[in-house]
Amino acid sequence: MEKVQHVEQFGVKKGYSVKQTLKFLVPSLIGVLLFLVPLSVDGTVTIGLGVMADALQAAVADYIPLFITAVVVLSALATVWIKSVPINAVKNSSFLTGLLDVSPIWLVLRIFGAIFAVLTLTELGPEVIWSGLTGGTVLFDLGPVLMVWFLFACLFMPLLLQFGLMDFIGTVVRKVMAPLFKLPGRSSIDALASWMGSGTVGVLLTTQQYESGYYTKREAAVVATNFSIASIAFSLVIARFLSIDHMFVQFYATVVVCGVVAAVVCPRIPPLSWKKDTYYGPVGKQINEEVPDGISTLQWGFQKAVEKAEGVKSYKSVVKSGVQNVIDIWFSLIPLVMALGTIALMIAEFTPIFDYLSYPFVPLLQVLQIPEAQAAAPAMLVGFADMFLPAVVGSGIESELTRFVIGVMSLSQLIYMSEIGILLIKSKIPVSFGQLFIIFVQRTVITLPIAALMAHVLFF
Repeated sequence: MEKVQHVEQFGVKKGYSVKQTLKFLVPSLIGVLLFLVPLSVDGTVTIGLGVMADALQAAVADYIPLFITAVVVLSALATVWIKSVPINAVKNSSFLTGLLDVSPIWLVLRIFGAIFAVLTLTELGPEVIWSGLTGGTVLFDLGPVLMVWFLFACLFMPLLLQFGLMDFIGTVVRKVMAPLFKLPGRSSIDALASWMGSGTVGVLLTTQQYESGYYTKREAAVVATNFSIASIAFSLVIARFLSIDHMFVQFYATVVVCGVVAAVVCPRIPPLSWKKDTYYGPVGKQINEEVPDGISTLQWGFQKAVEKAEGVKSYKSVVKSGVQNVIDIWFSLIPLVMALGTIALMIAEFTPIFDYLSYPFVPLLQVLQIPEAQAAAPAMLVGFADMFLPAVVGSGIESELTRFVIGVMSLSQLIYMSEIGILLIKSKIPVSFGQLFIIFVQRTVITLPIAALMAHVLFF
């Protein structure tokens, strides 16, 4: 009798109409098909979202750098204009205010992003800026991928977030995620979206979940820095670049093991363990994955999902939200990627800073019996600037075992400033540049011995 009363107290319902059920199932199923179901296209593993992004990128490839430059310049000019001549129309719009009325540091970075984009597109000014190793990499390689991925990710992400899928999965897998990673169950969706699609998509999901009251400060920081794993497709690119793609299964298995261990350890040590379990102030706590007595986990998850979907009163508002997210990412993030990405690559390619910082790793690599330790050491830290740089550094190393370890590390470290780092710093998730570097080093120290041990014992 007590259980029945307890169930009634939680408002558990026994049945739903077909319309209510379909409102949860149809959008969620489309979201799963777009974000989480792997597809093999021309021998490459991707997702539905990736197919659309690749198709659009191929169709307009010649025009994307010009479009990116126009967006970055427009972002800088509009921000300068609004800061100089405040306009009531902007003041009365919370969206436009958040987009254009930014702090001085973001204004400066938008201006630098615009300058770098123009110089790179026209190949004017110092070559150190527009070189194919610096600004050229950001504008012609990284920028187009981000531009089209964010377009489709922002437009279709409401299918994962607003129609109950996160609530259903979160309730079902909570018993695994909570004790192992100290996280709510819905974080598994972030990891899957990253794994199948892109780490940036995972960070975008995490940011929106935090700002909607579903993650605490600690949980959001943990998910963003430990679960935004590189996609299978990008992992294959790294393996091919390092000429170890014939060992891709062993390679990716090592990446997975390293990632899981780091995700278990890092949240339990500072700075992540010091983060407060408080929710984003303006919205407060919006999550409840606890399952009441007298009802199965699946039933409770289904009810929470249907209730979430029922909260969507207008599809127009969902579309509007998606479009605003696209504009926000294009006008806010892309200029920062152009500015900070170019600066980071200039430091990595044309200064010895990373060489100096990597000296402590030489004896560690020697203890781990990694051949060509001196040449491999910079690859242990240069990934903080960009995830692809360790592969560039390691491609000239003769030892296949060393290239294997470098590739694993580049994918296990996760945090790199040309993309993930900038997205996190721009977000409201409470992580600073210094904390990101500390977490990067922690992940490096934790995963390097594992990668070396697996390489020696199992594969070489």
